[in-house]
Amino acid sequence: MPKSKKKNNFENDLKRLEQISNLLESNEIGLDDAIALFEEGIKLSKICINKLNDAELKITELKKELSEVSSGK
Repeated sequence: MPKSKKKNNFENDLKRLEQISNLLESNEIGLDDAIALFEEGIKLSKICINKLNDAELKITELKKELSEVSSGK
């Protein structure tokens, strides 16, 4: 079973992105903080996109495997 308390899992990264978005939309932070948060958000976005791409690839491979087993290859 996968570790659910993994430090940088997808769900935590996505939650942090949401927090960053809310902070940036609030207009209650200074320019320097906004830039730092934006930079953090970009990095987290890249991480999340890579995780989603990896998951999609894994699902595609598993479906192909299932298809091969089902067709008797």
